[in-house]
Amino acid sequence: MPVDPMLQPLVAGFAVEAQEVIQKVTMDLLELEREGLENDALAKIYTRLGRHLHTLKGSAASLGLQDLGDIAHKLEDALAPLKAHTQKMPRPVVDVLLHGLDLFMLRAQAHADGRGDHLPDPAAALAQLVAAAPPPEESAVLPGGGFAQVPSDPASAPSAAASAPANVLGEAPVAPEPSGESADAGWRVSANQVTSLMREVERLREVRLRVEERSRELERVSTLLAKQGLLAETAEARTLLSGTGRSLRTDGEETSDVVDALEDGLKAITTRPTRTILDPLQRMVRDLSRQLGKEARLSVVGAEVSLDRRLLEKLQGALVHILRNAVDHGLEMPAEREKAGKHHEGALTLRVEQQGNLLYLEASDDGRGIDLHQVRKAAEKRGLVTAEEAARLNDNQVRDLIFSEGFSTRSDVTDTSGRGVGLDAVRATVESLQGRIEVASTRGQGTRFVLTLPVDLGSSPVLMVRALEQFVGLPMLAVESTQLARPDMLRVGKRRTHLEYQGQLLPVVDLGARLGLRASSPPAEGQPLLIVQSGGKRVALGVDAVVGDRDLVIRPLPSEVRDVAAWQGAATLSRGELLLILRPDWVVSDSEKVSVSAVSRRALVVDDSLTARALHRAMLEAGGFQVHLAASGARALERLQADTYDVVICDLDMEEMDGIELIARLRERKDTRTLPVILVSAHDTQVARDRGLASGADGFLSKRECAAGRLLAEVLDVMSRRGSRA
Repeated sequence: MPVDPMLQPLVAGFAVEAQEVIQKVTMDLLELEREGLENDALAKIYTRLGRHLHTLKGSAASLGLQDLGDIAHKLEDALAPLKAHTQKMPRPVVDVLLHGLDLFMLRAQAHADGRGDHLPDPAAALAQLVAAAPPPEESAVLPGGGFAQVPSDPASAPSAAASAPANVLGEAPVAPEPSGESADAGWRVSANQVTSLMREVERLREVRLRVEERSRELERVSTLLAKQGLLAETAEARTLLSGTGRSLRTDGEETSDVVDALEDGLKAITTRPTRTILDPLQRMVRDLSRQLGKEARLSVVGAEVSLDRRLLEKLQGALVHILRNAVDHGLEMPAEREKAGKHHEGALTLRVEQQGNLLYLEASDDGRGIDLHQVRKAAEKRGLVTAEEAARLNDNQVRDLIFSEGFSTRSDVTDTSGRGVGLDAVRATVESLQGRIEVASTRGQGTRFVLTLPVDLGSSPVLMVRALEQFVGLPMLAVESTQLARPDMLRVGKRRTHLEYQGQLLPVVDLGARLGLRASSPPAEGQPLLIVQSGGKRVALGVDAVVGDRDLVIRPLPSEVRDVAAWQGAATLSRGELLLILRPDWVVSDSEKVSVSAVSRRALVVDDSLTARALHRAMLEAGGFQVHLAASGARALERLQADTYDVVICDLDMEEMDGIELIARLRERKDTRTLPVILVSAHDTQVARDRGLASGADGFLSKRECAAGRLLAEVLDVMSRRGSRA
């Protein structure tokens, strides 16, 4: 039936509103089929359901959408008997109501698209809404009054509405637009325009940092003048400097407010709560488990975290694959679970947490866990590994096989699995987002997938600290408090020092020793101690100085060095210096590096990548090296004319002068002819390795091998071999 042309502009907004209401109704229906709810809780949910359905009916009627009003009315009729007696909702009734909501939403979207006059008469289908219905995997309501087979594919749509048959509407349905994004709800801008605006805000943030630096410089100049003793002669100059400094600070504060406001506005435009993709997954889990004859419930923790819309869209497919895999492969049948002493209903959990610029997504189940023997056999059968290779793999490597392309433990192909497409697509998606995925499993207890992804949007508060001469950053979210060490607060033991804090004894970690810059020692009186927390653990981190807090954009590290455990990312300071940001979970971990070389050795790192130079420097300094940096081969030659070094670490591929040309120049000179040189390359191929070693390099490492901790060992080995030849 056609919509009044005068009201047509309002229908698109109604479709968006209906999508939001239907999602709330769906969540309430899934809650009502749970066991163990008390009568008061049931009554509240039934009341809320009735109010939502009445809203849908009233809104539809006000726009003249009589067919939608009739559907909502029939849904109220189906709900009324149960509401009167306040009881758990039988699953067949939940199925009927969910299909009614699907029918409502599909027709609402058709009206919004101007296709309402082509819709079939829903009268016969409405009659089915108050009758008993088979499970959703076996049937779907047709406008003709009967039921027809509907293949369920939650991977392509999180709810049945998006995968309903085309003949419900007489043509293929169009997925409803996400909440708040209808054409009439506001202006439409391209992603490129928003990205460009974000870059401009970042430039303004850098200007703000420079203004703060200039203000500090003025304060230092004024202090220097006061120390000259010529107070009368410099009084006017100091007064002018003081006034200019105050004005500059005021301008800096105003600039900071503008940047914060722009950043908040951009975040509101470009982000949305993760619940927009997580809540519909609960319906998917419910329908898929019914289809497989299982029982499962998905719990979501952290759904209020807001993320970039584009990131959410890319993650949705990966989460669907993981959850489908958990229901199909992980969860046991209800009888099998009860026999194993578990609840007949499987528990799936999705947990979302953001720390600084890192996003953690954890998906876990309490199912049977991963059968390593079965994984080995399946990998051999599909030709992914040979029997000899499989026998040499440890448990972690075997679990990693499930991410291989074409891997499946199913011998037959079903609607849900068996085609070898799933977790390999998940890994590909995560890696395309510059993240990583890990899996842990205990046989008979369950499996846990952890996705770690960088989030690049806006600035994050960072506390800048110093250990010896090294400056590092720590996300402010991980810093609980800061205090100065006092003898009465410390408990010094033979192996470790503890801090008495809020009735607990926290281990004291010396940041300098943790980075390998010196041997560990108890904090001196008055030394700053940071209470750092991560993952439920807390430590007192001893630093040499707290420089101050900064609002910085934390960038992800290059993929070749992203696995370095200590660093979460890097940020650029006002003068262009790179500041490495510590990973809080590494700070609170138990391992502690205390080995320091007694004799300082000198290394020169040559790389045109600012981040690579900083990371190589951190690794070498952890081994006791004094490290100098050069951004090009020409600059390295200048350094080598002025200083002497024990080893050179050089990037293979650089502009102007690459690593091979630099080695040739070094071998021509008498004073550097025997200088150990190690080439580092992003290309981990035998061709690159042979090319590098043939040029006269003493060693060759890929950047991935450097990230795995091979750099320091290779440097020491090369120096030892050069020394023995000499």
